[in-house]
Amino acid sequence: MSATVADTHAEHEHHGPVAGWRRWLYATNHKDIGTMYLILSLIMFFVGGVMALIIRTELFSPGLQFVNPAFFNQMTTMHALIMVFGAVMPAFVGLANWMVPLMIGAPDMALPRMNNWSFWILPVAFAMLASTLFMPGGAPASGWTMYPPLVLQTGDAFPFLIFSVHLLGISSIMGAINIIVTIVNMRAPDMSLLKMPMFVWTWLITAYLLLAVMPVLAGAVTMLLTDQFFGTSFFLAAGGGDPVMFQHIFWFFGHPEVYIMILPAFGVVSEIIPTFSRKPLFGHDSMVYAASSIAFLSFIVWAHHMFTTGMPLTGQLFFMFATMLIAVPTGVKVFNWTATMWRGAMSFETPMLFALAFLFLFTIGGFSGLMLAIVPADIQYHDSYFVVAHFHYVLVPGSVFAVMAAVYYWMPKWTGHYYDERMGKLHFWLSTIFVNVTFFPMHFLGLAGMPRRIPDYSTQFADFNSIASIGAIGFGLSQLLFAYNVIQCVRKKGSTATDAVWDQPQGLEWTVPSPAPYHTFETPPTSSVKTTFS
Repeated sequence: MSATVADTHAEHEHHGPVAGWRRWLYATNHKDIGTMYLILSLIMFFVGGVMALIIRTELFSPGLQFVNPAFFNQMTTMHALIMVFGAVMPAFVGLANWMVPLMIGAPDMALPRMNNWSFWILPVAFAMLASTLFMPGGAPASGWTMYPPLVLQTGDAFPFLIFSVHLLGISSIMGAINIIVTIVNMRAPDMSLLKMPMFVWTWLITAYLLLAVMPVLAGAVTMLLTDQFFGTSFFLAAGGGDPVMFQHIFWFFGHPEVYIMILPAFGVVSEIIPTFSRKPLFGHDSMVYAASSIAFLSFIVWAHHMFTTGMPLTGQLFFMFATMLIAVPTGVKVFNWTATMWRGAMSFETPMLFALAFLFLFTIGGFSGLMLAIVPADIQYHDSYFVVAHFHYVLVPGSVFAVMAAVYYWMPKWTGHYYDERMGKLHFWLSTIFVNVTFFPMHFLGLAGMPRRIPDYSTQFADFNSIASIGAIGFGLSQLLFAYNVIQCVRKKGSTATDAVWDQPQGLEWTVPSPAPYHTFETPPTSSVKTTFS
């Protein structure tokens, strides 16, 4: 017994990870699990990106060129599911795992074993989803929204789709519980809620959103499953069901899901802009209230996705005005970021460039969202390429750029080495140019009447589709620079990073050495440490 205690003590004194594959399989350290989430996210980003390039290559010119229409629809569905659940969400969960304990002075996440489980469910879920490509009937081809009755025609892949979505939901719920418990119970003694950094705040709000809506998605897909295999008729009109009811249930999940993917991005940008403006964040408390308002409003606007389903005029008016109301707290955030930069001593390192691109391009996505909120206009825009342009402006220069900004911003703290700044800026400029070349023409395609999710189109849409496809190829190739820069930084090829990394950044994460030790804050920090909450 005493030998065991001595061994345990010696292992604790070592303060390091177990060597080899066991370190990752049995990982309970928040930094290791955060790293695995980020690696998975990067892999899924490229897998989903290849699917996007298949879509855009087929759409380069009119006519059916490379893939048949059934496979094209499988690609649109798989691309969306992988990018939403495989690239964007795990990236933000990885950032939360890495940074939330460091930012609040916690030694680790509150529930480390559950943290391990929540990660390792994901590779299984995505392997199951990818396996549907090789099944009779092919992968799901109904769009990521999985509308019945179309999704019920999927074939052998159908139950695998439902089970993988359940697994993804279970992972998200466990991750959300872990983040909430960590933030509420393990903050540094002097850190009150309103003194928390904005990234921590946005993740706390996001975690509550996940807890609220992932069970709704689970309920919706379970009802699909019973309709298919157990003789129920929740959504089958022939049995007295209502397919539009599925849309209501799905979008009650789906619209908060949009904010699950953008609120952590708001948090990232709220950390980066003050650092490179060398000023505190303008209106910290109003930013917290704005983020909370956005989260609340996200629950009462779901049917703006459904203006063409024949809802009553009263319903159309309510959802139109409620959707427009979201522009108010979002405008508060944009104003505060701009005010933070006003008369600041700004510098333009790669994280700041991505944050500024986020600010401009996400705002364009917000404006097109307001256009879609107007009922008579939306009846024209609905299911056109204008919608595709809108949500890609929100998710690519919004969520994806914020993830890239965060990686460039915190990577020197993670690895102890700076990335290649010139390559980072080249990656930024190529990404920003090509993301606009890809998605801006889609606004015009939609306004001209091109429907989404079609593998072929008439010649009137040819020119803008060619431009968009060239932009997509350029954007995809540009991300190889990002991957190379990250790998070189992890291999410690860059110059050695200082503990502060940037010029006088604020926050507890900058008080630990670079690279961050395997165990941090075994003694809770106090307000004597120079931080934003002191």
